[in-house]
Parts: sequence; C-alpha cells; structure tokens
Amino acid sequence: MRVEYKEGMAENDNGSGSDSLLISTGDFFNEAVESAFVERRFQTFPSARSYLVKLLEYYVPAGNLFDEVDDLGRRKRSTLAETFLKAMSEESNVRAEMLKKMADRALYITGFFSDSLQRKIVDVDYYAEMGVSAYGLLAESSREDLTAKVYREYAAKFIAFSEILATISAQARIQDEANIMRLYETYAKTGSDFARERLLERGLIAVPLSDLKKPTKQ
Repeated sequence: MRVEYKEGMAENDNGSGSDSLLISTGDFFNEAVESAFVERRFQTFPSARSYLVKLLEYYVPAGNLFDEVDDLGRRKRSTLAETFLKAMSEESNVRAEMLKKMADRALYITGFFSDSLQRKIVDVDYYAEMGVSAYGLLAESSREDLTAKVYREYAAKFIAFSEILATISAQARIQDEANIMRLYETYAKTGSDFARERLLERGLIAVPLSDLKKPTKQ
C-alpha cells in the first residue's frame, strides 16, 4: 500500500483509491499536532488545538508567508512592525484580519525557523513579542467568547505553542532523514531509477551502484 500526502486530498494514479491510503491535510496535521502535544506534555482545549491545525494547513503553500508583490512581480513580506502599524490604522474588520495574519506568521516562523532567527538581528524575542501583542489585541476585540478564549490562550502561551511547531518541524526532519536512508538502501539493493532520482532531487549524489555492491574487506 502506498501513502501519499498532498494539499487537499491525495489521489492514486488511476483515481480508484484501491492501492492508496488517502490522507487529507487536516488528518495529517491533526495527527502531527496530537503527537507533538504528547511529546511536549502540553495541554490546551480542543478549539486551540484545532486553530493550530488550521494554521499549519494555511502555510502548506509557502507563498502564504508573503503578503505583498513588488513592481517586478516578486513576492515579498512586510515586517511585523510594518504590518502592525498598517493594521492599527484600518477599520476594525480589516484590522482584525491583518493582526491575525501577523500573529499567525509570527508563531509559524518562531516555531519552524527559530534556528535561523538566532543568526539574525531580529530574533525570536521580537517575533514572540509581536505575536503576543497581536493575539492579545485580537482577544480584546473579538465579539465571540470562544474565539477570544483561543486568542487569549495563544497570547498567554505563545512560546509553548511555538515549541509545539518546533517539535513538528523536528519530527518532519527525522522522517525525511529516515526516508533518505531507505532510498539509499533501495538504490543499493535494486539499482532503482526511481530511488536514484529521488536522491538527486534532494541534492544528493548517488554513489555508483558498482561501488555500493563491492564487498567490504575484512
């Protein structure tokens, strides 16, 4: 049986579903989030967990990390401070939408790219501060009690939620490393063109098959 993961739903080659296990993005991220909460021993209420799943689904297309297009048609990202200032000058509905995108982006970047932020002038503390502020304002302005509760939870436990995302990111890297090892093993045993192509896609140079099959000296 072959497991595929795609945005939306995965489909097999002939569309029949007979030899594939179909996994939606929601199911995939639900499982990842649940696993990370268990590993971190972190507890929250269901709506807050669902919010994190939806956040992960939103950022499946990497382009959603960018919010503007320059004169040359290239995507670019406003700084959080710029977004915050723009949001505060807008009407309430637009302001809430901008603050939500800003807070979610701050959380996602803090969780998935914290290592790279350590090497920059603008570090994790900046993203956390901006995210906490945005979620806090959203909680204050929300007219729905449950929505306000979710925002308050994220404002109060921003770092804890970012650590959940970091755990999911780390698990994904471990799984990818395991997949690479399986590809090498398949290539070494069978000379599979498919395995070789997948290795090359990852920027790895496949060792010539003749070298892999040479007996080791005792």
